[in-house]
Amino acid sequence: MRLDDGGLLAALHEGMFEQPLWHGFLEKLRARTGAAYAGLAFRPIDEERIVELHAGSAGPLHPDRLFNEKQGRDPPPYRRMREARVYTLDELIEPKDAALQSYRREWLDPLRITAFRSVRVAEASGMDAWLSCAGGREVGPAVGALLTALVPHLRIALRSFVAFEREKFRSSVTSEAFGRLNSGWLTLDARCRIVDMTAHLEPLFQRSSVLRRGRYDRLMPASPAVDRELTALVKRFAQDAEARPKAINLSRDPMIDMLVRPIQDRSPSVQSPPVAIAYISGDRWSQADRCGQLVDLFGLLPSEARLAWAIAQGMSIGEAADDLGLTVETARNYSKKIYAKTGARGQAELVRNILTSVLALA
Repeated sequence: MRLDDGGLLAALHEGMFEQPLWHGFLEKLRARTGAAYAGLAFRPIDEERIVELHAGSAGPLHPDRLFNEKQGRDPPPYRRMREARVYTLDELIEPKDAALQSYRREWLDPLRITAFRSVRVAEASGMDAWLSCAGGREVGPAVGALLTALVPHLRIALRSFVAFEREKFRSSVTSEAFGRLNSGWLTLDARCRIVDMTAHLEPLFQRSSVLRRGRYDRLMPASPAVDRELTALVKRFAQDAEARPKAINLSRDPMIDMLVRPIQDRSPSVQSPPVAIAYISGDRWSQADRCGQLVDLFGLLPSEARLAWAIAQGMSIGEAADDLGLTVETARNYSKKIYAKTGARGQAELVRNILTSVLALA
């Protein structure tokens, strides 16, 4: 059998992007070998569970829950198989092992599985995998030769799969962290079109009018002045990857800020490569919402809550009084009541009490 007949290798390397994983490859392998069943099982790194994938009508040949519950251990000793060596069923089912013989009678014989070839592949990071063909009259030495030829290619595919899954996990953790911080990022090409972004920025577009996704995926600030500033900034970054980042305030209430910086490492693999990345940080709640939450949390009066929130944003007593239309003396009287109700002994502790309260999770 020629290894590349029927697109077998292409299906193997594309299989990590399929759902179910490697289904197209296993179907092609089953068709190529004439087997009733083709299976790929692998054990994720440092885990006992085994993921089983198969094509065909036969049940999985590798360890499963029912067998383990009954026998208390794995069926055929797949983990003791030498790497890259093809095994037959008779080599794995030892005649003197009563448990394995029971497994054969109860699980394999009813499926009429006699012809069988399996090979173990060890990926460098520690993942073990087993590729098997079973059933059918043609599962013989030629199938074993094909499995042997597939070993180095399967090892590469598994290495790519491990790296891909690791990056997906890192991306998920990073995205969750950004979400908890009410922050996110998006990348822009030279025409201010969104190339990629964290998923939780989409709700920000929906609940806030300060930013939206425009025609052709262009990032559209609501303010014409900000739009012009952003357009000029991205054009500059497209020409100079070492240009200075720029911080832009998009909204005061609720507070939404954006930091735009150039991307130095520009991938040539996409048609419209990103030239800038924008980090967006915003509060989900308006000032009125936050003041209402302070009333609930600390028992403040609405007027006291407004002053407390202003102080928490870094204003001095004088600045907060002027912003809220109060005299400085009135603001000082309010602040004494605020300190008493929140248990704060000064302005710094008041800010800390507010910003580290459950409001930070809201």
